[in-house]
Amino acid sequence: MNSIYTFLLLLPCILLALTIHEVSHGYVAYKFGDPTAKMAGRLTLNPIPHIDPIGFILLLLIHIGWAKPVPVNPNYFRNPERDMVFVALAGPFSNFITGALSALIARFFYPVLPQIVLSLFIYFAFISFILSFFNLIPVPPLDGWRIASYFIKDRDLKFQLERGGLWLLILILLIPSFLGIDILGMILRPLVNMSFTIFLGKIPFIF
Repeated sequence: MNSIYTFLLLLPCILLALTIHEVSHGYVAYKFGDPTAKMAGRLTLNPIPHIDPIGFILLLLIHIGWAKPVPVNPNYFRNPERDMVFVALAGPFSNFITGALSALIARFFYPVLPQIVLSLFIYFAFISFILSFFNLIPVPPLDGWRIASYFIKDRDLKFQLERGGLWLLILILLIPSFLGIDILGMILRPLVNMSFTIFLGKIPFIF
């Protein structure tokens, strides 16, 4: 029952964090001259247009999912390669900032917040930090790859890395189940813990 209750609290936090992530990509692309996301109705904080059916079903079943990628057409950009770096950064950056703000609210207002509201702020910060750092991993098709690929000038090498990137990401996700080595955890846990220490501090609250 407790795990169901926790997941019911986590679900809106996950949907909001994913929505903010995708809207930020689309908004920055729009500011650089690309109206594609706006025309597709994706510059909205309503999570429904951002839901990927398969990603959402897997989120409910195994608690790992994804949102529908926001459409971006770099042909509208003045400098497509450079501007795509800013578009890619927008998602992780927005998650980090909103996660930090949520943690700070929990830190300074915990004496007056109901426990369920406090839980939502902390869970949202937790999900936001994970989403931010996870997407900065330089593996296709994550945002980190969009940033790293800007500095790779060899087009053949870039193509080869992009072609095998998705399988590498799947392998990284599956390794803990088969080998018991949590590569993602080793990468993400210190970063998330450091962010919590900086912005949340220690408050007298237990999940």
